[in-house]
Amino acid sequence: MSTATPELARVPKAGLQRSAHPPTGVSYGTPAPGEGYALTIAHHVLGPFSFEHEHDRHDVELGIGLVAAKRASIVGRGPIPSDVKVAMELFGLEGPILRHEQCAKFAGIAHSYVAQRRFVDAVSVDELVPGHVSP
Repeated sequence: MSTATPELARVPKAGLQRSAHPPTGVSYGTPAPGEGYALTIAHHVLGPFSFEHEHDRHDVELGIGLVAAKRASIVGRGPIPSDVKVAMELFGLEGPILRHEQCAKFAGIAHSYVAQRRFVDAVSVDELVPGHVSP
C-alpha cells in the first residue's frame, strides 16, 4: 500500500507561486476577484438602452465593464452594479437613447487590447473612488 505525498513536502507548482511584489504601472491593471463579472453587469444594465448606432453597443458595454472592474479592484473586491453606475455617470451615459457622440470615446476598444489598456489607464483613481488613499 502506498501513502499519499504529504502537502508540506510537495514542491510548489510554478503557476501557484506568487511574487511578493507584483508589477505595477501603466498597462499592468489592478487585479480583483471576479473582474469578468463587471462585463455581465454592464451588459444587463445597458441592455434596455437604445443606441443611435447599434454597432456602438459592444464598445460601450466593454468600456463600462472595464472601468467598473478597475473601480472594484481599487477597493479590493469583486464588481457590483454600483461600479457600473459610477462608470456610466463618469462618461455621462444617461437616458434611454445613447447618441453616437456620447459613444465616440469608446470607439474601437472592443477590437484592440492595447486600446482597452489605454482607455482604462486614462481613468484616474480619484475619478472612480474620490478620497481613496493607495496603500
